Amino acid sequence: MRIPLPTPRRSGVVVIAVAMLAAGFAAAERNHVIVPEDYFDLASIVNLAVSPDGSRVAYTESRWGEGKEGRKSDLWLLDRKSGKTTRLTFDGFGGGAAAWSPDGRLIYFLGRDRAGRDQPPHDGSLQVWSIDTGTGRLQAVTRVDDGVGTFRLAPDGSAIYYTTTEDLDPTDWADLRGRFGDLEYGADSRTATAVHRLDLDSWRTETILPAERYIWDLEVAPAGDRLALITTADSELINREGWSRVEVVDTATGATTALTDQAWRADHPSPYGWLEDLAWSPDSKAVAFAISYDGYASRIWTAEENDGTWSLQEVARPGRTSYAGGLQWRGDKGRTLCYRGEAMARIRVLATWDVRGGRQGKTSVLTPGDWVVGGFAFDRRGNNLTVVAETTTRMNDLYAVDRKGRLTPLTDVNPQVATWILPRIEHVSWTGADGDTCWGILELPADYDPADGPLPAVVELHGGPTSSTKLRLRLWIYGRSVFASRGYALLSPNYHGSTGYGDEFLAKLIGRENEIEVKDIAAGTRWLIDQGYADPQRIGVMGWSNGGYLTNCMITAEPDLYAAASSGAGVLDMVIQWGTEDTPGHVINFNRGLPWEQPDHYREASPLYHLDRVKTPTLIHVGGNDPRVPPAHSRALFRALHYYLHVPTQLVVYPGEPHGLTTHENRLAKITWDLAWFDRYLGGQEETEGE
Repeated sequence: MRIPLPTPRRSGVVVIAVAMLAAGFAAAERNHVIVPEDYFDLASIVNLAVSPDGSRVAYTESRWGEGKEGRKSDLWLLDRKSGKTTRLTFDGFGGGAAAWSPDGRLIYFLGRDRAGRDQPPHDGSLQVWSIDTGTGRLQAVTRVDDGVGTFRLAPDGSAIYYTTTEDLDPTDWADLRGRFGDLEYGADSRTATAVHRLDLDSWRTETILPAERYIWDLEVAPAGDRLALITTADSELINREGWSRVEVVDTATGATTALTDQAWRADHPSPYGWLEDLAWSPDSKAVAFAISYDGYASRIWTAEENDGTWSLQEVARPGRTSYAGGLQWRGDKGRTLCYRGEAMARIRVLATWDVRGGRQGKTSVLTPGDWVVGGFAFDRRGNNLTVVAETTTRMNDLYAVDRKGRLTPLTDVNPQVATWILPRIEHVSWTGADGDTCWGILELPADYDPADGPLPAVVELHGGPTSSTKLRLRLWIYGRSVFASRGYALLSPNYHGSTGYGDEFLAKLIGRENEIEVKDIAAGTRWLIDQGYADPQRIGVMGWSNGGYLTNCMITAEPDLYAAASSGAGVLDMVIQWGTEDTPGHVINFNRGLPWEQPDHYREASPLYHLDRVKTPTLIHVGGNDPRVPPAHSRALFRALHYYLHVPTQLVVYPGEPHGLTTHENRLAKITWDLAWFDRYLGGQEETEGE
């Protein structure tokens, strides 16, 4: 049942009391069998900001729309003491990049007013807004034609810095381009970013930086005199993954200092790293940032100024921990650097003390236990830690964290989950390739009894591959929860190349795609059989993105192991993938070079050349406008299986969709097709009208 919400057009205040969350949650009777439609009733908390004094928390709640709609987001406010939540915006107005004014009265955020007028800010363009938390008064702060990109509030609250983008016409071949202007060109106009400063007293705007480069991230120094930027020559992702750099700009003079350059990348595991997550230290003397790679562990760096020069320091991570994002300094004093760290399918908040002068102190875990933390924030002094977290029995909610690391729920945004009959979720292990221990998440029906014998099973493969499946309750379009509710066992292997199991385990996949992780997955599948969970004649395999690629690999490498497959947005040929995707550094890293440098690697990593082995009935999904894994792979797979090999197959193309499906209707179609496919080939059900 969908939770009813009031729907005034723009602003207003709705207050909801959250009473005795833990007690109310435990008291509910679990009698609801999870169905696909339950996915679209789930609310997600996608960001949070703690007020300067720590008493309140602003957060964005995202819910699914109907039909062709995607997610709609609105801004909410939580009073930590009373537990009351107040809805501040309505009808998908938004609530991105929320920032508190220093006096705690106003919240600035990104939103869209879709009033249908011709002029901003009421034309649906993205603008900066403010809302008075006492009166609920909503005010447009910017009125920029075509909207803004992002914004940051000056630390003293006196101004906002915001970005706009411009298309710069190419100068090369300008005459011919102008003569044949309707054609598409490989090197088209560049998109660049300008930075503007809006004074919140005089309401006058000045341009701090003209549109000469593209800006991916922007942070204002606490002293207010400098900006830190992550920039590239233009907005193409291929530039960000190998040619981005960190710059510091003097706001008074415009003088720019590059903190990283290509020489800095020379001793990295790959030149194709993505810079992200800028954060200024409280004293404005250091900038922290991360660099992430496909295939290698992300690294945390700081650049520290001393007498006008900047020195770079790498921040060490503890043990098997992988960096999972959220880099920020704690409070308005000191040098404690915090971030989300992943280890053994959990994500926790970590704090590294006294990062300065090329040294660092100890690293502490601020949220120990079986938590998957999606975001966190402190108040101005670095206290009142608040997190968005998930467990194996609750979807995402806000939690208060005490000094001993204990979490107390502050919200219950998905109360319906208290009635769900939940799957049994475990973190399990088996011996994989090279004799290494592999891990994964096993889901079983709530009433599973080994005496009843083995179950039909699905092996669900995560994307990335520099990612993992976490130990948490999750209902989504790639199989979690919904298969267990229908009597299946489901295993999500964290194969070699997955995060959270150490840098060596992660990097072993380099140069060994379609080999080492295939052995891991096959071993995990046989472990399911040996443990008595899975009927060996009724096992399916599925995945999206890299999971789709691995599905293609598994049905070629292990044609007798899987009775059905669902391949979503999966690579078939690595050369075509390098030549057509928007982030080719991914392919270069895993194949140890370019196609003409490593032709054997590219062929060995491509399932295309072994499709003659396939027997498995295969359902194929792809977004019609997917730039990450272009539809040509899926169309080629369908052609091979359907026309030449006569393997049962269906191709489902989602028109206009990118790499991830964005609408309610298309996501429901994806789940429904998968369930029908696996029910037919694993559950023995006959196809019915409408499937």
